[in-house]
Amino acid sequence: MPELNDRTAIVTGASSGIGAATARALAEAGARLALGARRLDRLEHIVEELPGEGHEIAPLDVTETQSCEDFVSMMSARLGRVDILINNAGLALGRTSVAESSDEDDRRMFETNVLGLVRMTRLVLPHMEDGRGHIVNLGSWAGREAYPQGGMYVGSKTAVLALTQVLRKELVGRIKVSTVDPGMVGDTEFSDVRFRGDEERKESVYRGVDYLTPADVADCILFAVTRPDYMVVDEMVIKPLQQASQDSIVRK
Repeated sequence: MPELNDRTAIVTGASSGIGAATARALAEAGARLALGARRLDRLEHIVEELPGEGHEIAPLDVTETQSCEDFVSMMSARLGRVDILINNAGLALGRTSVAESSDEDDRRMFETNVLGLVRMTRLVLPHMEDGRGHIVNLGSWAGREAYPQGGMYVGSKTAVLALTQVLRKELVGRIKVSTVDPGMVGDTEFSDVRFRGDEERKESVYRGVDYLTPADVADCILFAVTRPDYMVVDEMVIKPLQQASQDSIVRK
């Protein structure tokens, strides 16, 4: 039986990868969804394939305050109470040293991964009910272990972990706060964006590794949001069997 059939959920960055997989997992569990992303055409295709009824979509750019305000205002009016917020929108740009990185790339990563997450959380919280609401932040193993040429991506995901811990203390006893931090996840557009379409560089990252899939991550998110009301999954770290750390990977 569905475990979320009386719950509503917002998923950011829902047009592909982990966001799209999470939308499917939540819908299959019975939740009614509000999906946001910059690519509305992608969302239209995704929502057509979701089980259940009453799902909503709208354009959302988490780096723009007005876009976030419009999205949350619209979705709260349509859904009523918001039970679950999945802060999934995020990206990495480049693999360069801090000395060689650019202000433009660093600003975009920080705006998306950190300020966008904080902005959406701040806007959604007034629509959550104490004892029922749940915020899930999509972090990364990169937020727990720095690596060379990780730059602002590592910095931003470290900030996400710290902010999650701050929120948990601020909202304790009222709203659940979780972070799901994956290691290597393939079959997404993450590396396409990071390497700006360079297929060879993308392939070299995952070569010889049975990496995690978006569905694997979505399954962990679903586990977190379907625990009993008295229980919260604070932090979940998931990695492929072949990955111990950023620089300890066994390739076939």
